Amino acid sequence: MATRPTWAEVSLPTLRQNFRTVQKYVGAKVTVCAVVKADAYGHGAVECSRALEAEGAHWLGVTSLDEAIPLREAGIRSNILLMTGFWRGEESEIVRLNLTPTVWEPWQIESLETAAAALGVARHPAHLKVDTGMGRLGVAVDQLGAVLAALKSAKHLALEGLSTHLASSEIMDAPSVAEQQRAFEEARRMVREAGMEPTFVHMANTSAVISRRDTWTNEGKNSMVRPGVALYGYYLPFQRAGREVSGGTLRLPVQPVLTWKTRILSLRDFGANHPLGYGGTYVTRGPAHVAVLPVGYADGYNRQLSNRGRVIVREHYAPILGSISMDLTLVDVTGIPGIAVGDEVILLGTSDGLSVDALDHARLANSTPYEILCNISKRVPRRYVS
Repeated sequence: MATRPTWAEVSLPTLRQNFRTVQKYVGAKVTVCAVVKADAYGHGAVECSRALEAEGAHWLGVTSLDEAIPLREAGIRSNILLMTGFWRGEESEIVRLNLTPTVWEPWQIESLETAAAALGVARHPAHLKVDTGMGRLGVAVDQLGAVLAALKSAKHLALEGLSTHLASSEIMDAPSVAEQQRAFEEARRMVREAGMEPTFVHMANTSAVISRRDTWTNEGKNSMVRPGVALYGYYLPFQRAGREVSGGTLRLPVQPVLTWKTRILSLRDFGANHPLGYGGTYVTRGPAHVAVLPVGYADGYNRQLSNRGRVIVREHYAPILGSISMDLTLVDVTGIPGIAVGDEVILLGTSDGLSVDALDHARLANSTPYEILCNISKRVPRRYVS
């Protein structure tokens, strides 16, 4: 059991509320595939999947087989979509565990067909991914014919879904989004002409759920969306003409699920002109009361917050002083009344109207809230609040 006083509290009721918020936003006719990849964005995939399944999530999205296995071992029965396909040799386990693979190459279809036949499975579901401009995974539209032919010849597979991924859904004036939509519609036409009609058609991630209804309404039929970071309380800022825009319909009332905390390890007093931390990147301007926190970049506390970020302690903001080191961080608590060793400190979270969230960290670190959350290391125990 961890005794070092740095931990993350994960509110499962907030996660469940966020799922309800997304489902209400898209409507009952749209299927929500709740993305729990990357250990549920650092929140804990097994615990979060249990909460989401209990809330009514019939689909969960993971990266790969190794992320799906712990969910099945934990008793998760929801459909699990393997969003980045699979490696050779994994196909039998995928069929055995009733997982839904994403495919885009003929060899994937052939290996799944062989595995399903060997295991006596009549029709194992698969989702076909089309690369409409992201340039990562998926079959190009001009090469789709060969993959559709392989699917038609597979007697033990069923094309259950058709998907793509948008590259710039948070950029409101990005012409690439419309281009991707046109390419996807062409792919859908080709699939229909090949005599197949997938149960689910999906392209909308969190940003598209909020800002691009036309990517998921799909005339009220076969629609699926894949919210990820929204379930955990965040989404990327929207942009138009290179500037951030917000408000109006560009909002989703979700709340952060994770609060990251630590406690004051030591208190130090310094006079003026005293360098602090590695490299002495901060020098005190006058007498300073400094708290030492047992958290550092080995815990995922981003070094770009050095001399820039802040924490919350005793209903006050306390700025970070000097460079964040592997295990320790210094903050200025000068003038904060009653400060004491053992006081609780909020690294990410809210208190009495004060807030520091993953988007704040991302802006200082030239990053995204996705990275901030995923980078909270395994050294930080998660405590689940029910």
